[in-house]
Amino acid sequence: MEQVSESELFINRELSWLEFNRRVLDLAKDKTVPVGEQLKFAAIYASNLDEFFMVRVGSLHDRTLVAAQEAENKTGMTPRQQLDAIMPKAAELQQHCDKIVAKLYEKIGALGYHKVNFEHLEKEQERFWKKYFMQEIFPVLSPQVIDIRHPFPFLRNNDLYVGVLLRHKGEEHASLGIIPINSQFQRVVFMPTGDGVSFALSEELIEHFAGLVFGKNTVQGSCVFRVTRNADISVDEGMFDQDVDYRDIMSDLLKKRRRLAAVRLQVSPHAPREITRLLREKLDLPEGQMFEQSSPLDLSVGFKLSSRLAQDGDKSLFYPVHRPMLPPAEFSLTRAVEQQDVLLSYPYQSIRPFLRMLHEAAHDPDVVSIKMTLYRVAQESKIIEALISAAENGKEVVAIVELRARFDEQNNIDYSKLLEEAGCTVIYGFEAYKVHSKLTLITKKKAGVLSYISQIGTGNYNEKTSEQYTDLSFITTDFTIGSDLAAVFNNLAVERLSENTGDLLIAPLCFKSVLMKEMDAEIEAKKAGRPARIVIKCNSVSDKEIICKIAQASCAGVPVQMIVRGICCLKAGVPGLTENVTVRSIVGRYLEHSRVYAFGTDGHERVYIASGDFLTRNTERRVEAGVRIRDRRIADELMKMLEMQLKDNVNAREMQADGTYPKVKRAEGELPVDSQGDMYRILENQWPGMSPRKAEQQKAADAMQQKQKLLPKRQAEPKRISGKPLQTSEKVQQKAERLTAEELLRKLQTKAPRTSQGGQGKAVPQTAEQKKQAQETVKIKPAQLRTQRTQPAQQRKKAPQRSNTLFKTIRIFFKK
Repeated sequence: MEQVSESELFINRELSWLEFNRRVLDLAKDKTVPVGEQLKFAAIYASNLDEFFMVRVGSLHDRTLVAAQEAENKTGMTPRQQLDAIMPKAAELQQHCDKIVAKLYEKIGALGYHKVNFEHLEKEQERFWKKYFMQEIFPVLSPQVIDIRHPFPFLRNNDLYVGVLLRHKGEEHASLGIIPINSQFQRVVFMPTGDGVSFALSEELIEHFAGLVFGKNTVQGSCVFRVTRNADISVDEGMFDQDVDYRDIMSDLLKKRRRLAAVRLQVSPHAPREITRLLREKLDLPEGQMFEQSSPLDLSVGFKLSSRLAQDGDKSLFYPVHRPMLPPAEFSLTRAVEQQDVLLSYPYQSIRPFLRMLHEAAHDPDVVSIKMTLYRVAQESKIIEALISAAENGKEVVAIVELRARFDEQNNIDYSKLLEEAGCTVIYGFEAYKVHSKLTLITKKKAGVLSYISQIGTGNYNEKTSEQYTDLSFITTDFTIGSDLAAVFNNLAVERLSENTGDLLIAPLCFKSVLMKEMDAEIEAKKAGRPARIVIKCNSVSDKEIICKIAQASCAGVPVQMIVRGICCLKAGVPGLTENVTVRSIVGRYLEHSRVYAFGTDGHERVYIASGDFLTRNTERRVEAGVRIRDRRIADELMKMLEMQLKDNVNAREMQADGTYPKVKRAEGELPVDSQGDMYRILENQWPGMSPRKAEQQKAADAMQQKQKLLPKRQAEPKRISGKPLQTSEKVQQKAERLTAEELLRKLQTKAPRTSQGGQGKAVPQTAEQKKQAQETVKIKPAQLRTQRTQPAQQRKKAPQRSNTLFKTIRIFFKK
C-alpha cells in the first residue's frame, strides 16, 4: 500500500465537498421531492456554499500567505493549487444552480406565485411599485457615494448591496454609489394579484429605483453584489493567558472575524465593468473569485418562499408531517434504563424522555452530580435549564463547554456565564483539542453505594436539531462504563487525554487505533478463510491512514460497505485497490449525522457508535467519544438500520470510480426503500419495556385520541373542575369524571409516586397531551435566565421534595 498512486486512490477533500453540495442541490430539482421542499434544498445548498467559502476557502487563503506552502497529504496539492481547482468547479456549480432556480420560479409560477420582473413592468405596475418604494423603503435607506472625497466603506460579510455607477454632468470620472440592503424592510415583498400572488426581491426593487436615490440623470449602470469574508478565526493568540478570561478572548476574536479578508464576490448579471473592477481592486480579489449569477445572491429567499407556500396551506407541496414519536405517558427513561440499556434514535424518537431524565435527576435526592460536555446547544435550551435547576438543588454540576464551536461561539459564551452564575463548574477544555464528545454522566449515591447513568451520543444536545438530524443516543447503567466515563470527565477537567478506557472510544489516543485493529481482525479473518465484513457509517472520511487501511482490507477480499454523507477522499471501485469497497451517500429529508462502525458477520458483529468521523481533525485533533454496544439486542437493531440504508433506493447515490455519485436506480419491479421514512415504521411504539400487547394498546389509544381531536369542540371538551379542563388518560377518564375535586385530591395524595432510588410507586397514567404539558418547560432565553438568577434567594427557595412531588402530580391533572 505504500506505493499507491495518489491519483488512483485519493480525492481532494475540498473537491469532494463540492461534489457533496451538488447532491444537495440536485434535490432542488428531484421530481420525487415536493416543490416546497425543493425551495428549501436550494437555500440549504447556498448556505452550505457560504460556509464553505468562509471556512475552507478562507483557511486556504490564509495558508497562501505563508512563504512555504504545505502540500495536502493525500493529493499533494498546495493551498494555491487547491484554490485554483475550487474556483472553476464552484463557477460550474453556480451555473447549475441558476438553471435549477429558474425552473423553480416556473414551478411556483404555475401555482400562482409570480416573481416580479422589474425590466418588464407595465405602467400600472410601475406606478404601484414606485409608490411602495417611496413609502416603505426610501425613508430607511442609507446611500453613500464613493469618490476622491469619500473613502471606500467596509462591506459586511454576506450582506447585500446595490452598486450604482454615477456620472455627473461635466465630470470626467464616474463615481460609485452604494446602497446597503438592511433589515429594516422585508427581503421578499408579497402582493396579492388577480391571478395569485406576486413577489419582489427588495434588492431588485431598490436597484430598479436607484435613480430616485441618486438622481435619474446620473445613473449609468447598476448591479447587486455580495461579499463573503474569511471566518476561519484562530483562537491561539492569548487564549490561555492567566490574566484574561477565555470568554473575553473569544469575544474579541468574534469581532475580528467580521473584518477578515474577502474570499468571494458575487454580482448580478451584466454588472458594469467599472463597478466590478473597483470592487475587486478594493477587496484584493482575483477575477476567478468573482461569480456572476442570475439566481438571488442570497438564496435564503428559498426559505421565505417555502414558508409562504406552507402558510397558504397546500400540504401536497411538502413532505408529509412526521413528528418525533413520543413514548407512552407512563414511560420513564430513568426507570427503563435501570432495567436494560436503551438506544434512542433521533429524529424518529423524541428527545423529551432524555430531557425529562435530566430534570428528574436535578430533583432526585440520590443524585450527587451531573456532568456533561456541551458543543452546540439550542438558543433556548432546556438542557441548560435542567443543569441550572440541578445546581440550585445542591447537585454538583460540571459542564465542559467548547467555546470554539464554529458559529456557536457567542451562544456558548452566554450560556457558560449563566451556568457559572447558577453555581455550576464550567470548564473550557484543552488548548490543542476541541472537545467534540457528546457525554452525560449522572452519579447517584444511596446507602453509601455509587451507581451511574451514562449517555454516549452521536449528536449535540440540541432540541431543535434533534428534529432535523439523524442521531443516536445510548444510555446505560453499566457500572464499568460509568466508572470509565467518570475517569474521562476527570481527565478533561485537568486537560489530560484518556487512554485504556475499556468499551469507550476516546480520541485522540484510543479511537482510530481501536477501529483500525478491528479492521485488521477482519483482514486476518478473511485470510484464514472465515467470513469477514466491514460496515462504516459516518459523515466524512479524509484520514489517510484509515483510507489506506480500508484499501488494504479491500485487497484482502474483505467487503467494505461505506455510508458517507459528505466528504469522502477515498475512491471506490478502483480495480486492484478498492474493488471491494462501495461508498453510498444518503441525502434526503433529514441530515444523516449518526456514526456507526461495525465489524464481523452473521449476527456476531462488533458494533460501535461515536461522535467522531474519519476526518483527520476528529481522529487526531479532537476529543471524540464512542462506545462498543455489548447489548446484542441493540447491536442487532443498529445492524438492521445499516442494512436498510444499504438497500435505500430513494435517497441514496453511489460513488463511481471517477468520483461521481449517480442516483441509485431501482430494478424493474423492485419496491422503493426509503431508509429515512421507513424508520418511523420500524421504531413505532418500540420503547424499552413495552411488550407487543402493550404496544398495540398504545397504538389503539393514540388512534382514539386522534379521533377525539376531530370531534366537534362541544363533544370533545373534557370534564371541567374549578373552571379548568381535567386531562386524564382514557384508562382513568370515566372514574375521574365521577370524582369531586376533594375526592380527586385525596386519591392523588394516596397514590403520589415517590422519587427515591428505583422510582418506587406507581406513576399516574397520562395522555400524550398530558405528558406534553407535564414535560414542557418554559423556554427561557439567556437574558431571562440571568434575570431569574438575580432574584432574592428566599424567592427561589424550593419546597420539600415530597411536597414538591405531590403538587407536581396535582398540576398534571389541573394544568390547562
